[in-house]
Amino acid sequence: MSLESVIIIGAGPCGLAAAIELQQAGLNPLIIEKRNIAYSISQYPTYMHFFSTPDRLEIGDIPFTTANEKPSRLEALHYYRTAAQRHGIRIRPYETITSVSKRPDGSFTLEGQDRFGEPLAYHCSNVIIATGYFDHPNLLGIPGETSDKVSHFFREAHPYIGMEVAIIGGSNSAIDAALELERVGARVTIVYRGPDYSRSIKPWVRPSLENKVDKGFIGIRFSSRVIEIRPRSVRIESPDGTEEIKNDFVLALTGFHPDRGFLTASGVTMEAEGYPTFNEETMETNVPGIYLAGVVASRHEANEIFIESGRFHGRKIVAHMTS
Repeated sequence: MSLESVIIIGAGPCGLAAAIELQQAGLNPLIIEKRNIAYSISQYPTYMHFFSTPDRLEIGDIPFTTANEKPSRLEALHYYRTAAQRHGIRIRPYETITSVSKRPDGSFTLEGQDRFGEPLAYHCSNVIIATGYFDHPNLLGIPGETSDKVSHFFREAHPYIGMEVAIIGGSNSAIDAALELERVGARVTIVYRGPDYSRSIKPWVRPSLENKVDKGFIGIRFSSRVIEIRPRSVRIESPDGTEEIKNDFVLALTGFHPDRGFLTASGVTMEAEGYPTFNEETMETNVPGIYLAGVVASRHEANEIFIESGRFHGRKIVAHMTS
């Protein structure tokens, strides 16, 4: 088992950006990715456009060109795939790292398995965890949440034509889903714990939403929460009491969190809010030699906008490694 200088866990935009920074500093990093390059983006809604302009999503000094003001999901997948190929980044896709353990000499052993279940192991001097959030949705902890009618992801509206759909959440992802669902003929009810529309809603989207709500095309329950998901209905609790409404599907768009179990097993401590401990100047965790990059270090901001700042984490890591 040869010694790698740096292994990056995760081939999302920020993991790729860190690999390019390391490469330009004379290192030869290896990325291990349990699925495919830019997997999280591949799970975004099919017709999604980014909130950010393309220049704010660029990595590796490669221009991100698009015919639109805001790039699409498909354009982003093409861009990050091309960036990885152009820089010749070493990537081992479909390999899952399950443990990171420190050796007496300060190096690390990474163990896991390939997609066929065969065990694998790596040895490296430094580890960068750039795993993102999207495998770990924030659960509601209510009856019925694990039923087949519930999804924590929204891909496209077509499967929900003519259906009664409850959307839990009031963020941009929830609002975009509601508008797209209404356009194909789904009957949508948004259940949001806030007392009014979220201030984070994109300013050019909010008027369309308010118009649909005012005309009765989309229902919304403020200061409310779903307390039970039943086969043909959901129960909603609000300041006015409890009501039960017809329902075919539930989109629980409640956000995501880092893989705390994997991080703590690697020795990384958690802050009171449940986010990993790290130095914002160097991106190094409390474990010397283990760094964070990308959305796993975003604390409260786990969405596509974070690529804007997360793509620079590699520079901080390189500066610390080479100092």
